[in-house]
Amino acid sequence: MSAIACLLLASAVATSARAAPPAYALDPVHTRILVAVDHAGFSTALGTVSGSTGTIHFAPGDWAQARVEVEIPLQRLDFGDEAWNKATLGRNLLDAGTHPVARFRSTRVEALDERSAIVHGELDLRGVTREVALQVRLNDASRHPLPPFRRTVGFSATTTLSRAEFGITAWRSMIGDAVELRIEAEATRTRDPGAAEPQDDVAGPTPQTRQAPSESENASGQAEPEPVSQPESVP
Repeated sequence: MSAIACLLLASAVATSARAAPPAYALDPVHTRILVAVDHAGFSTALGTVSGSTGTIHFAPGDWAQARVEVEIPLQRLDFGDEAWNKATLGRNLLDAGTHPVARFRSTRVEALDERSAIVHGELDLRGVTREVALQVRLNDASRHPLPPFRRTVGFSATTTLSRAEFGITAWRSMIGDAVELRIEAEATRTRDPGAAEPQDDVAGPTPQTRQAPSESENASGQAEPEPVSQPESVP
């Protein structure tokens, strides 16, 4: 192999390594989707979806290589009323019995600045796939303050869907077509069992521990005075 070929190969390997941002697993507890839709012109109905799972690949300052894959359990949609939830998940609307999971997969990311971007992707909902663009803002990328102090990223995102584009056309006089989504997401750095742990994820704040006080110490750590024996009383 010629020297030029070796240099090109080395350059390609280095570029490939740089093109692989770290992976973060979505935290289903701290990831929530707020759904807002017009209710017959009287109010805006608000529902939430919890329990989403998926993976975010992201390196701060490198939006171009970012990507995300998410699964959204529609059965977790909650409008605060059992009958309303059942109607929303029914065949005329989301048809969650047949299509229990919605999926989003990013296709490209358009950086706006260091902390914001437009994430373009495909949303599969009710068996129909449509292109969706999310306005995304990076809230933070740092070590979580609680044990085990893992690297965590947090994002906020918004978008508006047309439910008719996904074949959801029932109750037009009662339910608006535009569905606004607000997404709050947290994701935690994943670990590759076969790879050495990055130094960045090993070091970190370590809670200080102290041994429990012995029987001769009180809660403040001071030695308890020896009890003074009292003379036995005379019956």
